[in-house]
Amino acid sequence: MARASLFQRLKTRKQTTKSSEKKVIFSSLSPNLDENLQNMKRILGESSDLIVRELLIGNLNQRAAIIYLSGITDERRINNNILQMIQSNVKSFENNLLDDIEKEVISVTDTHQSDDLDDISFSILNGNTAFFMDGIERVLLMGTAGGKERAIEQPDSETLIRGPREGFVESIQTNLALIRRNIKDPNLRFKEFEIGERSKQKLVLCYIEGITNESIITEVNRRLDTIDIDYASDSATVEQWIEDSFLSPFPQLLDTERPDRVIFELMQGRIAIVVDGSPFALIGPISIADTVHSMEDYNQRWLTSSLLRLLRFLTVIISLILPALYIALVSYHPGMIPITLTYSIAATREGVAFPTAVEAILMAVTFEILHEAGVRLPKIIGQTIGIVGGLVIGESAVSAGIVSPIMVVVTALTAISSFSIPIYSATASFRILRFAFMIAASFLGLYGIALAYIMVNIHFVNLKSIGMPYSVPFSPVFFKDLKDVVIRAPITNLTRRPRYLKPFDNQSKNTNLKKRN
Repeated sequence: MARASLFQRLKTRKQTTKSSEKKVIFSSLSPNLDENLQNMKRILGESSDLIVRELLIGNLNQRAAIIYLSGITDERRINNNILQMIQSNVKSFENNLLDDIEKEVISVTDTHQSDDLDDISFSILNGNTAFFMDGIERVLLMGTAGGKERAIEQPDSETLIRGPREGFVESIQTNLALIRRNIKDPNLRFKEFEIGERSKQKLVLCYIEGITNESIITEVNRRLDTIDIDYASDSATVEQWIEDSFLSPFPQLLDTERPDRVIFELMQGRIAIVVDGSPFALIGPISIADTVHSMEDYNQRWLTSSLLRLLRFLTVIISLILPALYIALVSYHPGMIPITLTYSIAATREGVAFPTAVEAILMAVTFEILHEAGVRLPKIIGQTIGIVGGLVIGESAVSAGIVSPIMVVVTALTAISSFSIPIYSATASFRILRFAFMIAASFLGLYGIALAYIMVNIHFVNLKSIGMPYSVPFSPVFFKDLKDVVIRAPITNLTRRPRYLKPFDNQSKNTNLKKRN
């Protein structure tokens, strides 16, 4: 993605003075230290966090200066590995003093020289330190990025009973280290991009060369190159930019805080996207079944994991169509309900002021309000509001004759079922579709539910994730991949990567185990 150079933009910036208005034009580095420092102050706007430290080198009276931004640099490294080393170790002046300092004095691993103001300014903005010397038209740039960051903690959005407790943080270097620490494969690739016309954030595309299909990598590269924004507040901004269909309610990339999930998906042949400033990595391409899978499925015995997966698929169906099914049966098809239950429902609905459809939608909206309030309030208060609010409002609504007791049961069961889905973005999608099913059932009964189901399936088979059909491995069918979709076969049977991803290396990690597929 082409971007205008900061140096070129600053050439056209105007400086207004009392006497006249003239353009501030920066040239390349000057041999005069004061002029270089003044230019850098103008480029960086003389911000309060801009630190300019002038010094004399040893007994040579050689003027020098360092420039860095406080807060995003490791000032202890600057003091110990740069300032102290320069002032105590440089004893003699030579023509190539800057080269000698770089090679023999500075104890910082990542160092290089530059004479380009654009490169220097962006390096400082990335947390590096620039070392200027009087009489030398080059600058030594040293990697000192650091500062305070959140400690590695257990992910809040994807909790597990058995599994690693590490979660991503906002620092991209830490997140990449968490991935690299567990994949000691020399074919692991981190390709860096820069997004944000003004924020200049780092974005890293992760994949394993020799496993991930080249067509997937090429397509993701093409989409990332089209990003044209000022600032990405989270990886969700990147997700919405590169997804296949912005009209679909379904997530076309998975977001996760778990390094172990990213590592597992990379081994399967997928790609991961890590954005600086976001604790959520993106994974793609995916299918609808991936939104119901949890990493704990691979940490439990296969029979337990399979039953839990079947239970999750059941909860997806319940959260989608249970309220709609209640509306359809009570309003249009009471003959399909057992006679005893019909009398019971009729008795509980006696005195209810609203039709069944209005009653169900009213309770669904009330639940969504409680859920949103519980999320936005402080954690302890939010839990209290969710529990107490649900009990009080439900009991009061029944007592006031607004809803029937069985409607409260249906709403509660639907809410609990939606919470069992491990991916939050998928949960939000199913919550949206729930209202669509309810509206269809209120007009056409079971026929409306069937029609809505057909429309959702048509959408599935037409939706893609980074060019891959969203409905795989069901449509198109990959029979051998079904062993790790609805159920989870024993580990000894999972010897091949998903065929629908078309990995170059189709053989999975269990190459020494007896093949049963």
